[in-house]
Amino acid sequence: MALSLRWFSVGSLLVLTLLFISVKASEEKDHDQLLQSSDRLAETQELQSSNNAPIANRSEDGWNEHAVHDPEEVASMVELSIRNSTERRNLGYFSCGTGNPIDDCWRCDRRWYLRRKRLANCAIGFGRNAVGGRDGKYYVVSDPSDNDPVNPRPGTLRHAVIQDRPLWIVFKRDMVIRLKQELIMNSFKTIDGRGANVHIAYGACITIQFITNVIIHGLHIHDCKPTGNAMVRSSPSHFGWRTMADGDAVSIFGSSHIWVDHNSLSNCADGLVDAIMGSTAITISNNYFTHHNEVMLLGHSDTYTRDKQMQVTIAYNHFGEGLIQRMPRCRHGYFHVVNNDYTHWEMYAIGGSAEPTINSQGNRYLAPANPFAKEVTKRVIFDGAWKHWNWRSEGDLLLNGAYFTPSGAGAAASYARASSLGAKSSSMVGAITSAAGVLSCRRGSQC
Repeated sequence: MALSLRWFSVGSLLVLTLLFISVKASEEKDHDQLLQSSDRLAETQELQSSNNAPIANRSEDGWNEHAVHDPEEVASMVELSIRNSTERRNLGYFSCGTGNPIDDCWRCDRRWYLRRKRLANCAIGFGRNAVGGRDGKYYVVSDPSDNDPVNPRPGTLRHAVIQDRPLWIVFKRDMVIRLKQELIMNSFKTIDGRGANVHIAYGACITIQFITNVIIHGLHIHDCKPTGNAMVRSSPSHFGWRTMADGDAVSIFGSSHIWVDHNSLSNCADGLVDAIMGSTAITISNNYFTHHNEVMLLGHSDTYTRDKQMQVTIAYNHFGEGLIQRMPRCRHGYFHVVNNDYTHWEMYAIGGSAEPTINSQGNRYLAPANPFAKEVTKRVIFDGAWKHWNWRSEGDLLLNGAYFTPSGAGAAASYARASSLGAKSSSMVGAITSAAGVLSCRRGSQC
């Protein structure tokens, strides 16, 4: 009898314990569903709202200031960000990690579509302070047409980018946008193609001129054509005559705090990304460049000395099939080329003139089969002055006979203004750049 009572007590205790666990799990599930519904409601309300906060304060005099005053501080900030990301993964917040500090900052979140603006906190390099439209409302592009560049229809991409207030621009569905004239952007804008298959192609493309704080993310930009000799609107209160544009995929002109990330760019009439006329504080990251001749021009001309202030980070990109030269071609300024994968070039990879400082770290350079095109570098100069330019290769992986011709004093201090983040080992480049270009992002799953 005592034994029966003892088993009855133990059984009762077990039943009560299981009942408590079941109730607790149900409460947690209900709480999670309530939280998810609340997040969806908040997103819907924000997407539907047409009101906006006042534009962020900014000084015109500060637009073209040097992006980095203390490179050591930047390096420490980057390392702190990486450590924080690692700790969050260790605590179970994320279930993936690539070693790419930009992607590890946001891509592992299955609910990225509810927290799109977190992307603005993930930039690295000289363009790390580009907030885009983070502090504004969402604008949903629902109409791919571009019938009137002077009076764009609401719901079109052109109508979105010319507004005077910060906007985070997203797309209702897949679309191909064929622009009649240059897409002249206004300050504090993010174009975010995640969740849709968006092509800007077969017409004019993107112009970022005399503005600040722009993020371009997740777009296919290709087959851009020269356009111009037409009236084009650049803000709600201004339109004007535009002369002929070259046909760049992304043209950055006299602008600062620009981040071009995770785009696929190819086959345009002029450059894929060009930055000129005093532009600075730029990061070009995680892009996939293919099928093009003159890929990237950084610096207007040998005589335009205002570009001496230019600072550009080129990181985690894949320079792929069908490329010929200018990855990039630099003038005057300071350029940090870090952890990129160069798998194709026909003439050279990195070129320059007018004494630019080029800091190449942790890249993978695979030379073409042509025995006369093995050199990574090219100086556009006709005397020996280039020997004093500060160009260095540090930790780069040189394959198939590739070689980098360094120059300059070689002192670490010479590269302080051309250093924007800590380079990872070149052995990691394949993993870091494996997702370069437009990502496949769908609701409820990781990008």
